[in-house]
Amino acid sequence: MSDSILELTHELMSSWWIYLALFGFAALDGFFPAIPSETLVVTAGVFAALGEPNLYGVIATAAGGAFVGDHVSYLLGRGAGSRLARFKQGTKRHAMTLWAGNALAERGGLVLVVARYVPGGRTAVTLTMGAVRYPLRTFSLFAGLAALSWGLYCSLVGYLGGKAFEDNPVKGVILGIGLALTVTLSVEVVRHQRRKGRVRKPEVEIELAIEEEPVR
Repeated sequence: MSDSILELTHELMSSWWIYLALFGFAALDGFFPAIPSETLVVTAGVFAALGEPNLYGVIATAAGGAFVGDHVSYLLGRGAGSRLARFKQGTKRHAMTLWAGNALAERGGLVLVVARYVPGGRTAVTLTMGAVRYPLRTFSLFAGLAALSWGLYCSLVGYLGGKAFEDNPVKGVILGIGLALTVTLSVEVVRHQRRKGRVRKPEVEIELAIEEEPVR
């Protein structure tokens, strides 16, 4: 990264626009997972260690955006209703929807907190919870816990990277993103090992639960 790009990044991170960007990216990531919100939050955390932006502001706006995004996804799932049941078998969407239904049946709202760290899992869970008419008040409680834990995690990972390389923020960003990816990979490994190590249970047919509740 050249000095000019680094200087521009410093300027962007020092502007109040960064909070709007953090909120917007985190919200969009709730129902459009292609948005790299985690990378932006980690990067903001790195520069927070250097003075700007404010760390608490980064945590609050990232968590607030994630909370809003989860509710948008929930409402989309509630409106889609039985259409989620018609994902083609063998596709990634169908597999993630079945996983979300199984996890929701086993662990209830806590699955939303765990799914925040599973690639593609967050959107699958929030859509499914909306489709099966999971109580909105309870959903909001767990969505708040998930959003706050995610905002803290990403911001502090970046902050630690920034503190470790105060003289070289680029290395801090690399370290922060590397730590975040390591945690995500670890969650995936543990999830797959647990799934392989236990006796396979019959899959929960969430299609039936979805179809029993008429779309309003």
